[in-house]
Amino acid sequence: MARTIFITGASSGIGEALAAEFARRGYDIAIAARRADLLEAQANRLRGLGANRVLPVTLDVTDFDGIAGALQRAAAELGRLDIVVVNAGVGYWLPAGKGKFDLVKRTLDTDLTGAISTIEHALPLLRAQGGGQIVGITSIAGVRGMPSLAAYSASKAGLHRYLQALRAEVYHEPIVVTELAPGYIDTDMNRGVANRPFVIPVAKGASIMARLIERKVGHRYVPAMPWSLVAPILRMLPTRFLAPTKKSSSRT
Repeated sequence: MARTIFITGASSGIGEALAAEFARRGYDIAIAARRADLLEAQANRLRGLGANRVLPVTLDVTDFDGIAGALQRAAAELGRLDIVVVNAGVGYWLPAGKGKFDLVKRTLDTDLTGAISTIEHALPLLRAQGGGQIVGITSIAGVRGMPSLAAYSASKAGLHRYLQALRAEVYHEPIVVTELAPGYIDTDMNRGVANRPFVIPVAKGASIMARLIERKVGHRYVPAMPWSLVAPILRMLPTRFLAPTKKSSSRT
């Protein structure tokens, strides 16, 4: 019997690449995202890659009341959910106090509250079936608050702490909690960023993540090198090294 996986944010970026990677590994896959048209086309591609069953699930994770139904439908049609990958997210370049609170709220609703809501609704299903694995996708940006990425950094840091607490809470249950914190992985979300140190192709990132998920690790940076070394340096770096360059005023 094929293993099953449910992936949010599966129509693009890391989620799309992860779905392709698990299709090649023969999983039954539920792909969840907002755009039904993209999901249907993707489902056909995944079947061609080796997935036996692919279930497209239209889901906006900011529709908190709709998450439980989406998970229940996937569990019913696939038989069970061995792995739930909480990946849906948005990212915006948002200088503080510049009238962009609507996008700040959207970031927090999607990347933090939507992620936690997905996990909270998944846990009763995993418990009822006798166990499973929660995978949360955070980010190196959660290690340190970055200028103009305050909402994104805050949401990823918050999700990190939630997953950390959850791992301890379910320690004596047959539930695995995995956190993967990518550095720069080449996707549309960051392609417009001028400086992307140590960037890797999305297919490579997805391959690394799939291996770590199957190994049921607790927490890993992706890729481990150099980010396992960069992360502690980021935590200790004086603020002046992160601050934007001060614009000099011209005199007339």
